Amino acid sequence: MNGDVKAIILNIFSNIGHEELPVEETTVAGQHIFSIQIPEADLALFANNPDVINALDHLVKKIVEKNTVASPTAPGNEDRFSFLVDIGGKRIAQIKDLESRAMMMADRARSFQYDVELAPMSAYERLIVHTTLQDSPKVRTESQGEGFNRRVVIKYVA
Repeated sequence: MNGDVKAIILNIFSNIGHEELPVEETTVAGQHIFSIQIPEADLALFANNPDVINALDHLVKKIVEKNTVASPTAPGNEDRFSFLVDIGGKRIAQIKDLESRAMMMADRARSFQYDVELAPMSAYERLIVHTTLQDSPKVRTESQGEGFNRRVVIKYVA
């Protein structure tokens, strides 16, 4: 499956005139990421526009989904391969920043022995915080609030 994703990404970029771009696979905070390294001159066009990254991610996922459904040996929904597409390491940097903030707040909860409430964030960002802190000692996480005010609370556990 990983090879399919790489091939799809390389095919998309070759069709827009970027041949042989390196695609690096990595896992950050439980997220499998395919990061495309593009020339510095083109980085501003792609990486500084989150809509472009989101559109590419969506397109690649739809192609993988279509190819998986079309395959006679397609796995069921429980076996779906989950991944993100990144350009120039932008998403990786965002995830690592969120991870470090979560760890810092967990340290604060442990040091001062009280619950720490984070700012409201998206479901995806909350997932990263929960995943990052799932094995941290003396803290547990839970989401609280509704809608756009939903946030993670890092609770101190004695």
